Amino acid sequence: MTNPDPDSDPNPKPDPKPDPNPDPDRNPKPDPNSNLKPPKPPENDLRITHAHGDHVTITDPTTGVDLFSYVYRPEAAWEAPKPYLHPVRTLANAIVTDYRPNDHRWHKGLQMTASHLSGQNLWGGNTYIHGKGYLELPERVGSMAHVAFDEITTEGTGTRAVLAERLTWHPYTGELWAEEERRIEVHDVDPEAGSWALTWTSAVTNRRDEPLRFGSPTTAGRELAGYTGLFWRGPRAFREGRVLGPDPDAEGPGLMGQQAPWLAYSGEHDGADGHATLVFEHAPENDHTGSRGNHPAHWFVRNEPFAAVAPSLAFFDELELLPGDTLTRRYRVVVADGAWEREEIAKYLEEHPW
Repeated sequence: MTNPDPDSDPNPKPDPKPDPNPDPDRNPKPDPNSNLKPPKPPENDLRITHAHGDHVTITDPTTGVDLFSYVYRPEAAWEAPKPYLHPVRTLANAIVTDYRPNDHRWHKGLQMTASHLSGQNLWGGNTYIHGKGYLELPERVGSMAHVAFDEITTEGTGTRAVLAERLTWHPYTGELWAEEERRIEVHDVDPEAGSWALTWTSAVTNRRDEPLRFGSPTTAGRELAGYTGLFWRGPRAFREGRVLGPDPDAEGPGLMGQQAPWLAYSGEHDGADGHATLVFEHAPENDHTGSRGNHPAHWFVRNEPFAAVAPSLAFFDELELLPGDTLTRRYRVVVADGAWEREEIAKYLEEHPW
């Protein structure tokens, strides 16, 4: 004779049936706008790691390389706090961005900026004043603040990662000047070809009662210094790098202030052998020439004394954004191992249409 289990029920009741009409207040659905925690991806999907309140990292599962970290924690006020991508890496694990170099502490990887915005500086550091040069004017240095992520996920077969974020833009005194919806997508990761790409979309809505005026040091009077908007700072090793555009008769620093659908920068690494190429491209709807009515864009590019590229949206003339209106720009950045030639770049872009 076996001893009965003192904790067992001699007359067990059947499991209750599920409630066909559950009370939604007792079983609330998760808030999609709460701190988003990315779902665990299948083994071959791009991996997303979110350090809440600090940064999001995208990792290629095949190579194990962290393609970039998107850092959204606020940093020093003098540097015009705003989110940025750093470090950005090739699939061979070589870093192709710089962070807080001693010549410009506010240069941080790849970031959206506004060097001259209605008298404020959302670029960082000294402000250019015509006839006086660059002055230390902390009361003009503003910020772009992270509000929330609406989406942190992979799409399709896991070959595309998406960060969708809301931000606010502020002058030094803190008022709300603009709201931005930002979307960064990672796609076309190809370990065999040694390349991957990201698409950056920013939609900025003016929340003031008067126009927002986007400008640059050139619109303020300094020649060939039209930097503003999306801006990349390359590593020190990329000094004297090669600059290419689609025109075979034009390359190098002479492309400063020129118009073209894309611009590429190749540099040689320190530490690791080999080169890398970054290709910056306008989306068709940017209308970079202004032929369809958009404000024209021009390239800001330097390979001395440092490597830098920006598809400036207000190089020579100010762009005016009326109250309630939205300015949208979309760009693609291709990150590739090797020194790509013009023909390779053209072929890649043809094979990867928008």
